[in-house]
Amino acid sequence: MPGWPRMEPDGERPPVRVWRDWVLVAGVAGTAVAEVVVRDDMVWRPAGVVFGVTLALTMLWRRVRPLVALGVGFGGLMVADLAAFFVGGQPFSPYAGMFVVVLVYSLFRWGTGRQTAIGLAVVLLEWLVAVTTDFPGVVDAGGGLVVLLFPAALGVLVRSQHIVHTQRFERIRFQEREMLARELHDTVAHHVSAIAIQAQAGRFLAGSRDLDGAARALEVIEGEASRTLTEMRSMVGSLRRGTGAPEVFAHRGMADIEDLATAEGDRGLRIDVERCGDLHDLRPSVEAALYRVAQESITNAKRHARHATRVRVLVDGGTDTVRLSVSDDGERALSNSRVPGYGLVGMAERVTLLGGTLEAGPGPDHGWTVHAVIPRREALA
Repeated sequence: MPGWPRMEPDGERPPVRVWRDWVLVAGVAGTAVAEVVVRDDMVWRPAGVVFGVTLALTMLWRRVRPLVALGVGFGGLMVADLAAFFVGGQPFSPYAGMFVVVLVYSLFRWGTGRQTAIGLAVVLLEWLVAVTTDFPGVVDAGGGLVVLLFPAALGVLVRSQHIVHTQRFERIRFQEREMLARELHDTVAHHVSAIAIQAQAGRFLAGSRDLDGAARALEVIEGEASRTLTEMRSMVGSLRRGTGAPEVFAHRGMADIEDLATAEGDRGLRIDVERCGDLHDLRPSVEAALYRVAQESITNAKRHARHATRVRVLVDGGTDTVRLSVSDDGERALSNSRVPGYGLVGMAERVTLLGGTLEAGPGPDHGWTVHAVIPRREALA
């Protein structure tokens, strides 16, 4: 509908069922059965069991069908309130009905704008029916409305926080892609400049009838052009696989990783850089990625590693891949105590774009370890 307020799902697919849902099912069904057995003032006991079991089942679909689940829960309460009013008996007030607040939260956490608007109308209608058929007093009626609307506000808050979190991650990923594109420009400009110089030399040598010199110039041009096309194909292909004023970054490579030992070193924290294997003829984008992962990992170790005295950086060049490991000797981190920050999110994006993988987590014995594997050559599409 044109002009309808948008509150679309935040890009995160809701889990169909998790263990918490089964706990809720057990809690709702158990409460319904227990109050039918224990409560002396319980009316319509068979209806109470049916309502409790039905409400329990809605907990299994509260994310994927939030409006339907809320409609079933609040619709059951509404029908019971109206039936009690017209029959003239005691109000039907099962304790299991308190679990409907979970459905309100789920609707505002996972539902669309249209669904939340309809659901809010259903909630307010049931509240109005409840206070009309059995008015509890102004204070209790207002308190009941607050109890119903608080889960809605909580759902909106959690949803908004997740959207902000996701957008921040996407912004980091986009910035890494933008930086990769700028490095592509610098790499191509460097090679094209070399091609232009060699072409001028070749023309001069050809004009002076130095055919051997002209042939060597053409060989250089061919090599530079081939490397340029390979790098362009790799980077542009990587950027296509994904989804302010730009800053200028100097190109960093393997030689700069060793400089991190002095540039990033700090009193009480020693940084050792070790290189082994074949690290020659790497793509500029691979060298830049290795440098940035090493730099970010060292920075994180300085900021977050507890009682660390040493950071070890190991770069190992193999036949097909290059491996980078950065580890510290700080206190062993719990699995969820040091979540990778936004810097490592950007690094993971860059490594993934180059066809590699990046893992970060607690070390086997102590500290924190970052491990990246990047192909030496362009990954075949």
